[in-house]
Amino acid sequence: MIKLVDLHKSFRTQKVLDGLDLEIEAGKTTVIIGRSGGGKSVLLKHIIGLIRPDSGEVLIDGTDITRLGDRDLNEIRKKFGMLFQEAALFDSMTVGENVAFPLREHTRMKEEDIRRTVADRLNAVGLTGVEEKMPSELSGGMRKRVGLARAIAMQPQIVLFDEPTTGLDPVMTEAINRLIIETQKNFNLTAVVISHDIQSIFTVGHRIAMLYEGKIIAYGTPEELKASRNPVIVQFLAGSIDGPIRIM
Repeated sequence: MIKLVDLHKSFRTQKVLDGLDLEIEAGKTTVIIGRSGGGKSVLLKHIIGLIRPDSGEVLIDGTDITRLGDRDLNEIRKKFGMLFQEAALFDSMTVGENVAFPLREHTRMKEEDIRRTVADRLNAVGLTGVEEKMPSELSGGMRKRVGLARAIAMQPQIVLFDEPTTGLDPVMTEAINRLIIETQKNFNLTAVVISHDIQSIFTVGHRIAMLYEGKIIAYGTPEELKASRNPVIVQFLAGSIDGPIRIM
């Protein structure tokens, strides 16, 4: 579904991606872990075409999106949904209008069908009867759920999650993790999750990729990552200050 080949990206003198290779399996949840400021969000933006690499390929269903113009790239993006770190809801719109937004922007669905789809997607994330509420009336966990309902509104093949549990208490974190698992399974999604939360990593991920110094240094099942003897992975998973990862 997604294949990244020899990706390089620098911002002025700072090299962020340094020959990165990664193949993300279709119909699975892949979690990308790594240090804060280490390039995870930059990598996510390459996958959806918001940033173009200095060199390398980003293949979506075999198409290298780095070579596409804006019109063709926008067509590819219809395969994607994205749940942003803070849900990124439009404050001036109701919940229903937020979820309906991509349907109104990118389809010719009738209003009756849009309302039915909005209700269905909200129900899929455990919310009913909230269409007329404003984002300001919602808790952080509810905003994340509405953001996910909007992300899956157009039945995408791929959903990207950028730190989905940031700022949530442990109970709500577990609720969001379960929601990611259920949504991925029910909609047969290819999911890519950026996360620092070690417990969440092992809860939601079918595969885990470790990004370090611009490269993927490990990729495997949660069990394989837990069993790794790579000192970088051991230090990161333990949350230790002792090891090869330098504290800047």
